Amino acid sequence: MTVTRRRFGVLTPSSNTALEPLTSAMVAMVPGVSAHFSRFTVTEIALSARALGQFDDSHVLAAARLLADARVDVIGWSGTSAGWLGFEHDVTLCQRISEETGISATTSMLALNEILTNYGLREFGLVTPYTDDVQKRILDNYRDAGFAVVAEDHLGISENFAYAEVTAETLTAQVRRVAKAGAPAIVVACTNLCSANLVPAWEAELGVPVLDTTATVVWKMLRMTGHTDTPVPGWGQLMEGVMAHG
Repeated sequence: MTVTRRRFGVLTPSSNTALEPLTSAMVAMVPGVSAHFSRFTVTEIALSARALGQFDDSHVLAAARLLADARVDVIGWSGTSAGWLGFEHDVTLCQRISEETGISATTSMLALNEILTNYGLREFGLVTPYTDDVQKRILDNYRDAGFAVVAEDHLGISENFAYAEVTAETLTAQVRRVAKAGAPAIVVACTNLCSANLVPAWEAELGVPVLDTTATVVWKMLRMTGHTDTPVPGWGQLMEGVMAHG
C-alpha cells in the first residue's frame, strides 16, 4: 500500500529547543508525515514594545515563505503568543500566511481553543512558565472569550530559552497544584516546555485531560491533511483520540 506523504511546516521561535524534537517524535508515529521547521527571532516573552514586536507578522511571514519552498502541505505556528496578543492576532496571521504562500495555516492557540470548544471544556486550569503580567493578559483574554480559568500556576520567567530548562519535577508540581484546585482539564501553554511527553503520566495520575500546546497544533495539522481518525499513541488522550466530550 502506498502511503501519501505529507509535509508539516512548523514556525518556531528562534530560542526554542523543545518543540522540534517533540513535534518530530509525534509525527514519526504517523506513516508518511514529516515535520519541517523555520525560525524567526523570539528571545523574550514580555509585554514591552520590543518583546511584542518579535511577533510582528512580517517576521513570521518571512519564515513561512521559507517553508513554502519545501512545498509543505500545511503551516502551523507552534507558539502561544495569541494568548497575550489576543486570539484575533492568530486568525489574521493564518489568513496572511495563506494569502502569501497559498498554504493553509493554523496555530497552537487556535487549535487549543477549537479543542476546548469541541469537547465542551469551558473551564480549565492553566500552567505556564510566564511572568505575572503575561499570565494576567492570558487569563483576561480567556475570560473575554467566555472561558473560566478555575486555577492557574506560572513560574515568572521571561527568557524564552530558559523555558526548555524547566525540569519535569517542576512541571509536575505545577500540574498537581492546578489539579488539586479542582480543574476539570489542564492546559499547559508554552511550546518551549519539555512537557508534551509527560502528558500520559499526568493524565493517569490525575484523572483529567491535559492539553499541551506543542501537541494541539500537531493535532490540528493532522486533521487539515486528512488524518482525522489517525491515533498518535503515547502522547495522551487528545492525540490518541480517546478524549471524552464534556
